[in-house]
Parts: sequence; structure tokens; C-alpha cells
Amino acid sequence: MIALSLAEIAEVVGGQTHDIPDPSVQVTGPVVRDSREAGPGSLFVAFVGERVDGHDYAAAVVGAGAAAVLASRPVGVPAIVVEDVQAALGALARHVVGRLGATLVALTGSAGKTSTKDLIAQVLGSKAPTVFTPGSLNNEIGLPLTALTATDETRFLVLEMGARGIGHIRYLAGLTPPKVGLVLNVGSAHIGEFGGREQIAQAKGELVESLPPAEEGGTAVLNADDPLVRAMASRTKAKVILFGESDEADVRAENVRLTDSGQPSFRLHTPSGASDVTMRLYGEHHVSNALAAAAVAHELGMSADEIARALSEAGSLSRWRMEVTERPDGVTVVNDAYNANPESMKAALRALAAMGRGRRTWAVLGKMAELGDEALAEHDAVGRLAVRLNVSKLVAVGGREAAWLQLGAYNEGSWGEESVHVSDAQAAVDLLRSELRPGDVVLVKASRSVGLESVAQALLETGAEGEVAAR
Repeated sequence: MIALSLAEIAEVVGGQTHDIPDPSVQVTGPVVRDSREAGPGSLFVAFVGERVDGHDYAAAVVGAGAAAVLASRPVGVPAIVVEDVQAALGALARHVVGRLGATLVALTGSAGKTSTKDLIAQVLGSKAPTVFTPGSLNNEIGLPLTALTATDETRFLVLEMGARGIGHIRYLAGLTPPKVGLVLNVGSAHIGEFGGREQIAQAKGELVESLPPAEEGGTAVLNADDPLVRAMASRTKAKVILFGESDEADVRAENVRLTDSGQPSFRLHTPSGASDVTMRLYGEHHVSNALAAAAVAHELGMSADEIARALSEAGSLSRWRMEVTERPDGVTVVNDAYNANPESMKAALRALAAMGRGRRTWAVLGKMAELGDEALAEHDAVGRLAVRLNVSKLVAVGGREAAWLQLGAYNEGSWGEESVHVSDAQAAVDLLRSELRPGDVVLVKASRSVGLESVAQALLETGAEGEVAAR
């Protein structure tokens, strides 16, 4: 964070100083909510959770060198006390962002946010110092904490914005007003909470409504291939740039193909020229993510050659998102277990099919959460797609939703031992341990609540004589 005195911070957040001998002491370290991350010059934000009260760690973080605690009550050590800690954190982020010389890029969408954010960060980072959202910390707490890691040297600030209801993105954009806003897609993620895709589009479009007008440098980057996203052009006064496969897209890909290992290769076209890209990531769905990143980078002054070079060098920065690891015995494990929705599940299955040409493929799948009334149909569709893609074996893990996955596969023609329903992750590990052969490719994917990353982790723990040891 840029250096601010405790007195300045108290004024910004409307708080009162308590037990602070010298208000001119500056916060020079990070702003943190995890007491284990507190260090010299940091500011610790004390949230009250369901099981843990951050105020209980106040003395420990100051003892570790923290300058003060942002708290909702006096804690006996240097503190800035406010009525609402979350609101104060947001106000501090808004103040700091306003003082930075960085260009703020925000993105949202139903699927692919984190992968695309990671691509944008790496492409822009090849040009100038860039700060970006770690993992998926895209809510009202994670977003301001990320923004507060920017310094005077930061030139690009790339922030992922999530939403679980109308007004959420408008709130986040108010904390960190973007100059460039990217909307990837409108899919089925959280459809059970929103009520329908039109409501999701309404929420996602709040990002482009928050942009400055074109004459002030505002740019909306929209997916030309998604009608609900493309229609958002009418909701902004910012400049609009389109990406996608459509001939009308300003940034598009030609000659898309997958390498033998399942990595996308294509000819990138931007308004400033064309250049060839071969990605290190796996799956054709990353082409759309790459085009979105390229559109942002083009608007921020990068040439087609610079963008293509950076895209070709970019890797995965976030855990459990198409993490590809080959075991010593030749079994390839694809850990995509961080989260799942119908769009990302289908994309992962297509990537598995491409990676597994000529090899046995396994899809270890679990529940997709928050689909509401669409849950049965969407799980059934994923099971059917696994059969249509000739996945060698589907292992559906868990309860009712997993049963729907397996039933969809069965109804599509997956009989005998081509699909199986197991009760839990350990049962899946036991099955795989007994049946995997060298050269097999295994995809592991489900919603975060299922915790299927434990299956992937177990598969990568090889014991004596090449056997897989479960945790």
C-alpha cells in the first residue's frame, strides 16, 4: 500500500484512534485480515466471523510489528475504531485507488473470470508493473484488500469482480472505479440465486454502467459471441470493443486448432495487426479467454506481436484450475476441482477429450452447486456430453446430483462399466487406484463445496511400486 499515517487513515475511514501514542506513525506494509500475515508496518483488519473474532488477535499482530488494528471496538493496542469494519476497508481502498496513477481494469462473467484475469495480469505485466486479484478473492473483502496492495510503482491494477445478486458489482465498482471493464459471458453459474440468465446479465452489466464515458477513456470490452453480453453496449457511454469469433469482433482468432497435447493455437487479429499464438494452457475454451485479454491489452497500447508473445508464455497462476501433472508412470492428472458450473464443466470435458486422443480418459465429476430448478437438467446434460465425447469412463462422486450425472450418461448409452456412481472422494480414489493404467488421463472437477481436489492430490501421491497413496 502507499504509505499513509494512522491519522490519515482514521480521517479517511471516519474512525477514532485508540491507544495510539503517535498518530503520525505510517502504515508501510500490507493491509491484512489474516493475523498470520501481519508484519512490520502492516494494518490488521479485525473481522468478526462465525467462529473466529479477529479482535482476539489484536495484541499478537501488534506484537508482530503491525502499526495498528482496524477494529469495531477498542482492543488495548493501537487501533482505529469504526462502526463498520467492512465499510471502512472499502473507504480506504477507494481513497488509495484515487491517489494511484494506475489504470484499473475490472472483469466479470459467469465462467472463466479467474483464468482470464490471470492472462490479463501476465500480458500487462510483461509491459509494466501490474497488481491483480490473487485466486478468486473477488468479493467485498477480497477486492479492496487486493487494491490496497498497489503502490506508487503500479501501472495496471486488474481486479476480478464476482456477484451473487443485483447491486453487488455496482458496489465493488464504486470501491475501485475501473477505466476498462470486461464482461466475459452470461451463463448458468449461481442461476439458482439470481433466478434466470436475464437477471445474471442485469447484474454483470453493472460493470459497464460504472465506466467513465469514452471521452474520459472508459472502455467496455464485450463478448461478441454472447448476445446478452453484446447487448450491454447500450448500457454504457464508454467506448465498446468486441472480442470473439464473430466477423464483427474487433479482436478475433482464426485457424484455431489444438496441439496433440490439447493446447490451443491460433492466429490473433487485433486492430493493430495479427500474430500467431500457441498457448501453454489446455483446452479450446482458453481461446475466448485469450481474446478477452488481448482486447484489454490492445486498448492499453500493446501491439499484436507483444500480446501474442505474452499469451504464448502465460501459464496458470491459480490453483486447481486445469492443473496438468504427469505422474512418473505416465498417468496424467488434470486437477480442475476449484469450482464448476455447466459451462466450465463442458469446457473441461472437451479439453479432456482433446488431451486424451488415443488414450483412456477418466472424468471424475461431482455436484455443480447453486443451479436451482436447472440442476437436474444441467447434470443430466453433462453426463450425456461425457458419452458423446467418448470419455472412457465417468466416475460420478457424491449424492443426488452425482446420480443425475451418471443417469444422464446411462441414458445416452453409457452401459456396463463405462460409468459408475460412487459415494465419496475416498471411494473414487480406491476405484482409480485399482483401475488406472499408465498413459491414462484423469480429469477431476466439481463445485468447490465437494472438495474433489483431494482426489487429484491423492492420485499424485505415488507410493511403493507405483501405487497411489490416498490421504
